[in-house]
Amino acid sequence: MKRFLGLIVLMFSNLLAFPAWSVDLAPDRLVDRTVKEVIGIIQKDEELKSGDREKMFDLIETKILPHFNFTRMTQLAMGQHWSKAQPEQQNKIVNEFRTLLVRTYSNALTSYHDETIKVNPLPALGDRTETKVRTVVIQGSGKEPVPIDYSMEKESDGWKVYDVTVAGVSLVTNYRGSFNSQVRKGGVEGLLKALTDKNKSLEGKR
Repeated sequence: MKRFLGLIVLMFSNLLAFPAWSVDLAPDRLVDRTVKEVIGIIQKDEELKSGDREKMFDLIETKILPHFNFTRMTQLAMGQHWSKAQPEQQNKIVNEFRTLLVRTYSNALTSYHDETIKVNPLPALGDRTETKVRTVVIQGSGKEPVPIDYSMEKESDGWKVYDVTVAGVSLVTNYRGSFNSQVRKGGVEGLLKALTDKNKSLEGKR
């Protein structure tokens, strides 16, 4: 599962290389163009292909963050506990959650091995501001394809991802259980400490 979660970032890690008009692209077209562009970069970069985690981390850090709505992701993951947190605590938790996801995906992306990614086209969205882009990761050696769905919303600067579902498992739902457990044990500060400690441990492995 961790390996496929890394492909989530692969889909979006080069969006900033697109010109300004890319904000007007339909979400499925945005994903499709990004897939082709980013796979090309990884295939041509020997350091990325060899698993350079520092370079992969920097790639994700600089190119993916503007294209995910981490505030909404964190709010959904915390559920009813979000309103218990003070604004300052909310900001800190969002930042720590973002860092956790980026570091996790940075490690996972180092295991990318030429999988093919198919993006299913969407019907016309009209005035809709939310949608789900469905993709499939096609693996070699007779392995089963892995579906990855992106829940996206349209904002003033383009479409943003606020949840990802890998093989039927929602990223937000998956974290909600652990977040709830941490809040029950130590309150909002307990959750913040748990996220901070986890990021420090991951940083030490870089």
